[in-house]
Amino acid sequence: MSEQPLQREHQSMSMMYGTYADILFVLFPFLVIGMQRLWDGNLYEMLKHTDLSIAAAILAGLAIGKFVLGLVSNQDLGRYKERIVFFIALTLFVVLGPAIILILSIMGGSEVPGFVAFVQPILLIIAISLYSTAVSISNILTRDLTGAEPAASADAPPVEAASRDQATHAPLDLPRHTGS
Repeated sequence: MSEQPLQREHQSMSMMYGTYADILFVLFPFLVIGMQRLWDGNLYEMLKHTDLSIAAAILAGLAIGKFVLGLVSNQDLGRYKERIVFFIALTLFVVLGPAIILILSIMGGSEVPGFVAFVQPILLIIAISLYSTAVSISNILTRDLTGAEPAASADAPPVEAASRDQATHAPLDLPRHTGS
């Protein structure tokens, strides 16, 4: 097996762990709130509070940031620019807008309809999916930007392969069990 596919696999795994770590850090305070409501016997009532909509709005905002990062990091996207802009609009329209409307409506003080208990978890799942997609797209575009071999100039000394590998080492690269 050549080094290039193995290195890409390591980078993909590192990206996946980093993405899910971000999601878990965002969801942790809401887990604590949920556990407290479960302790009080009000778990179903949690689904009628703004907690899940707030988490969905946070993840949607992070997703939009990652989409924009991917959009501005690579100027040679061509036809893919429209796709990234579509994902930004989709995130605004499907997650961020409804989450903000739900937050404002629930905080309005009137009785919360029962469908909110089903809509909020769906919004959160969609927000997690869009954030994962945004991180993947952003990393692919920035990797394409930084993964290209630098053009060697006449007066620059040649860069050794070992120093190039150290410079592109993934921060969350986990060691593999080799069996020995």
